[in-house]
Amino acid sequence: MKRGNWRASGTDRQRQHSQSQWRSRHQLPGFYFDPEKNRYFRLLPGHNNCNPLTKEGLQKKEEEKKRSALLAEDDGPRKVSWGRCTHFCRLIHEVKVSGMQRHRLEVQSSNSTSPNTDNFHLIVADSACERVFTVNDVSHGGCKYGIMNFHGYRKGSLSVEMCDNLYFTNRKVNSVCWASVTHTDSHVLLCLVGISQTPGCVSLLPASLFSNFNPDQPGMLCSFKISTAWSCAWCLNPQADKTFSTGLSRQVIVTDAVTGRRATYLAGSDVLAQQFAVRAPVLFNGCRSGEIFSIDLRQRDRGRSHGWKTSRFFQESAITSIQLLQDENYLLAADMLGKIKLWDIRVKRSVKQYEGHHNEYAYLPIHVNEPEGLLLAVGQDCYTRLWSLHDSSLLRTIPSPHPAGKDSIPNVVFSSQLGGSRGLPGLLMAVRHDLYYYSYNKDYQDGLTLEGQC
Repeated sequence: MKRGNWRASGTDRQRQHSQSQWRSRHQLPGFYFDPEKNRYFRLLPGHNNCNPLTKEGLQKKEEEKKRSALLAEDDGPRKVSWGRCTHFCRLIHEVKVSGMQRHRLEVQSSNSTSPNTDNFHLIVADSACERVFTVNDVSHGGCKYGIMNFHGYRKGSLSVEMCDNLYFTNRKVNSVCWASVTHTDSHVLLCLVGISQTPGCVSLLPASLFSNFNPDQPGMLCSFKISTAWSCAWCLNPQADKTFSTGLSRQVIVTDAVTGRRATYLAGSDVLAQQFAVRAPVLFNGCRSGEIFSIDLRQRDRGRSHGWKTSRFFQESAITSIQLLQDENYLLAADMLGKIKLWDIRVKRSVKQYEGHHNEYAYLPIHVNEPEGLLLAVGQDCYTRLWSLHDSSLLRTIPSPHPAGKDSIPNVVFSSQLGGSRGLPGLLMAVRHDLYYYSYNKDYQDGLTLEGQC
């Protein structure tokens, strides 16, 4: 008798489990089935009710559950499937990328002993990855700027010192790039959005403003009256020395930083992304319309015929970021459909596509590290993805340490030498007010302080 009851109860449990699975697959219109409570709940149409159940809220709950599970899995030991690595270079990249472990870094301020509580808005590394310029949102609605310096990498660890300056602005910062005015990466170029009766401008700030060594010699400090700029770029070609560009609504302005002389090029759409070539004074631009075009600064024609566009091709959506490869025959472009394509500029044809990136409307950059053969991008879903640059395979997807949100999209910097020529390889990730380091080095020593490290 007892045995029969035990069998019946086991059958009941199986029946309940199968019913729960059936209900989760066959939703009733206007209702949500909770598998944990094994019952249906009505989906409320608005959000004026107390603790409503909406499709958006349920979707966000499921996404957060997935992120937490992937984060726990990401913190554990990772294994590479050797059977699916058919290419040796891809195998090397996947082994190194899979071995990256997350470490939280304490940001120590040179002007304050209190921890950083201001959310990171932008982080941009200089050309040698010795310093990282930061824009932080502050509680009263403005922004503050700073430069992060790295220490301790000779001892196998990484410490971060933030040197900020009391330069605050209530304006939104649209774009940032490093500028070589007096020497390599001597300044930082910022595009500031206009507010009220104050027009937008482009500011050229000396990096020495954010240093404890020469506080009395800030260097050249300039501001250019340029209406709201979406993007900016600095030219390193000697034929256009000390020249920078700004991408605006339906036009491009190229400015000599010393003389202030300008050249204006009319475009058919907002210019959201820019980069100069190094071997020639050629500027590449990405537009809201999906158009990518180049300007040779040596040409004089700047008329409405657009004959000055030396190269021109299109993607399906607004271009958010472009990156030239070192040989300058290939260009990577990302758009607001989440498409990342590699273009052969010579034949104006897409030769590779990198799948998995997520973007619907955000202004998101892509990052390239050719020595390691990697392409990186942070999606609107707050996941950081790394691809093999050469065969376009997705090597790793890193979940954010914080719950996903519009104000929680990570900013990243990847370098083979973070901190300079003897620095450590890895990924720097800024999320909200926290800073993380994903190390290539398995012997990385966590938790060391700045003291005694040089």
